Amino acid sequence: MSIMNKLNGALEKYFLPVAMKISGNIYLQAIRDGLTLTMPLLIVGSIFLIFGYLPIPGYPELMTKIFGELWKQRVLYPVQVTYDVMALVAAIGVAYRLAERKKVDPISCGAISLTTFLLLTPFNILHKVGESTITVTGINIGLVGSKGLFVAIIVGVCSTQLVKFAIDKNLVIKMPDSVPPAVSKSFSALIPAMITIVLALIIRIGFEITPFEHIHNFITIILGKPLTILGGSFLGTILSVFAAQIFWSMGLHGATIVGSVMTPIWLQMMDQNRLAFQLGQEIPNVTNSAFIFYASKLGGSGLTLSLVFFMTFMARSKQLKEIGKMSLGPSIFNINEPVIFGTPIVMNPILVIPFIVAPIVSTTLLYWGTKLGIIGITTGVNVPWTLPGPIYAYLITGGSISATIGVLVTLIVPAIIYYPFFKIYDEQKYKEETQGE
Repeated sequence: MSIMNKLNGALEKYFLPVAMKISGNIYLQAIRDGLTLTMPLLIVGSIFLIFGYLPIPGYPELMTKIFGELWKQRVLYPVQVTYDVMALVAAIGVAYRLAERKKVDPISCGAISLTTFLLLTPFNILHKVGESTITVTGINIGLVGSKGLFVAIIVGVCSTQLVKFAIDKNLVIKMPDSVPPAVSKSFSALIPAMITIVLALIIRIGFEITPFEHIHNFITIILGKPLTILGGSFLGTILSVFAAQIFWSMGLHGATIVGSVMTPIWLQMMDQNRLAFQLGQEIPNVTNSAFIFYASKLGGSGLTLSLVFFMTFMARSKQLKEIGKMSLGPSIFNINEPVIFGTPIVMNPILVIPFIVAPIVSTTLLYWGTKLGIIGITTGVNVPWTLPGPIYAYLITGGSISATIGVLVTLIVPAIIYYPFFKIYDEQKYKEETQGE
């Protein structure tokens, strides 16, 4: 116990201040909340993706017979306007959320960010036809989806920061009080918008005379590839899970803190899987947003469903039994704040050990099970995180029975890890209750 107390003390002294700074960083908060804006759209797109590829024998033939040869193409239209414009939504969302925190007009910042992002995105696409080259003017759709996420985030942050700078330096057009507020805000954004767009134009022209050609290539090569390699590797996956559990054990929302850094990477990898799945190609990435949730958060962060089951049906302590009963329903739908803060697991020297270890072991087993082809891989589908484990696993893997059975790993393995610690803690609480009586 003294070792755990020392460990808790060290975490509070050295790790907690860093965690609090990360948690309170307004830029990471804006990125997190801005990307959250894309989630409902991706879930809607995923529903249509599921309908396009339902894993039912004879389903394609039946749909073709009823709706014709183009049925799948038409069902997938919503996928194209959700997944394939992800970066556009992120550019608006990140700027909007940061503007709220900077106390400047969010709508104006969202519009400026979107315009800046499009300006930095090449829209002259050259097609060689025979001996001649035809220039087709239009948005490069390949760069406004997941491939453009990093640029969208950078643009959202930098453009809003420029707007804030211009306002602080009084570089705005002020209208009389008699002018309607909506018109006044539009004119006040005029000079900041001009500054931002001129700088974006200089950046675009500057990149056009380099081997990178445009900023998307530069960000992908310099930033995107190293982060993707790290985020998609086994070590990066385990470190992400470990960091999330450490934050949670200190009372901070670990999934949110880690997600604010890793979500752009995992969303890109998820969309790569989606594209490969649609084209019938080999799916490239084990790790992505859906896999992380599947491996380490079913039943709630820390895979606490088995602990809740023990507390509900096996606890001698009245306190733990009541908390278990209260937490059982929400835990089935992957909500476990009641057990994390009610038991509590936070800063609990006994339960924090399995709370950290169980997700790491589960993620390790599922990662290598997927890597070796034993368990079905995620197909890029993004479904509501409140779905019970077996349903969630079945849908994100395109109907993989092995992945559905793999949910047992997130139940049985944590149960084995949690049980001895549960018995120790239950006995401790039971003695406290009986001595109190």
